[in-house]
Amino acid sequence: MLKASINSLAKSIYGDVVANRRHLHQHPELSFQEFNTVAYVKSRLDEMGISWKEMANTGVVGIIQGDKPSNDTVALRADMDALPILETPGREYGSKNEGVMHACGHDVHTSSLLGTAQILTHLKKDFGGTIKLIFQPGEERLPGGANLMIKEGVLENPRPSAVIGQHVMPLLDAGLVGFRAGKYMASADELYVTVRGKGGHGAQPQQNIDPVVITAHIITALQQVVSRFADPKSPSVLSFGKVIANGATNVIPNEVYLEGTFRALDEKWRKEAHIRMKKMAEGMAESMGATCDFNIMLGYPFLVNEPKLTAQTRGFAEEYLGKENVVDLDIWMAAEDFAYYSQVADACFYRLGTRNESRGIVSAVHTPTFDVDESALELSTGLMAYLALRRLGND
Repeated sequence: MLKASINSLAKSIYGDVVANRRHLHQHPELSFQEFNTVAYVKSRLDEMGISWKEMANTGVVGIIQGDKPSNDTVALRADMDALPILETPGREYGSKNEGVMHACGHDVHTSSLLGTAQILTHLKKDFGGTIKLIFQPGEERLPGGANLMIKEGVLENPRPSAVIGQHVMPLLDAGLVGFRAGKYMASADELYVTVRGKGGHGAQPQQNIDPVVITAHIITALQQVVSRFADPKSPSVLSFGKVIANGATNVIPNEVYLEGTFRALDEKWRKEAHIRMKKMAEGMAESMGATCDFNIMLGYPFLVNEPKLTAQTRGFAEEYLGKENVVDLDIWMAAEDFAYYSQVADACFYRLGTRNESRGIVSAVHTPTFDVDESALELSTGLMAYLALRRLGND
């Protein structure tokens, strides 16, 4: 009965969900600047008669209380921010904010949770328990909107027994969802490094302390932190994506500037690696007559899906979609600020398939050509409603 009711409601509101998604896609806003986005969300919650509270400046949490008796609470989370990417032109629902794009599917997450709220509102008289709707800002930028909302009490009064989130995955076909229990996504720290030497004429290297050559040694040597100190059973990634040496063909600069990322799935190793990287870089620079400022900006922690909750949630997904449409996920070394929820509460973060090769919808997230098969929006709204109500003991 519950599955049939939710299926019917998901079909009936599908047009609304697509319209919400396209509106959000056309009006993307960067992290912690989601003023119009959150105003839109609030207006939709008001239309549904859902009470809400502002949090973290551009975030909002709504509350749906079932009419039947229950003391349990489930939180459902969607992020709302976009990325500084210029969208490929030609789409009827393309971004109207030039240089800003929903290239990570947060428009899908937000419109899906609004759709889920519509379904749950229709079913209020039939279920017991409380559902928190977390519309979160700033997932794409430190310190992370999840971090701020937790500090402001989003997981209190009442405290949920589970926090559930979904994220688009263009590697999975629309119609599929994926789960992984335990450690799933990596911590992510930002590295900012400056190597200072003594610049001069490129034809007279003996008179200089060449920071370019020294930096090359440091970059190569730092890879040994991962290859020779990390436990090979626990993945780590160290990558430098920016190297600036403002010299010329015959000019050795005074300094070289680097930016990179370090990712891990173990907090003890993460801290140890920070010490090793800093010590190695500074020591190598000193040994060659230079200095090195090695600064680490702590990012998101690793994301862990609580095993019992994840097994239960996967089982509910199989009830709703059929076992053939629920797949296993591998470890993913990208980072997500949903990890903050998973560090302080039982949490499950699963993936929503949005790929459609026949329509050319195959681009990765964070690219100008990213798009989704909107048929996934019917599944995403109904599934999340089903997961929440089954978790609350409703059948």
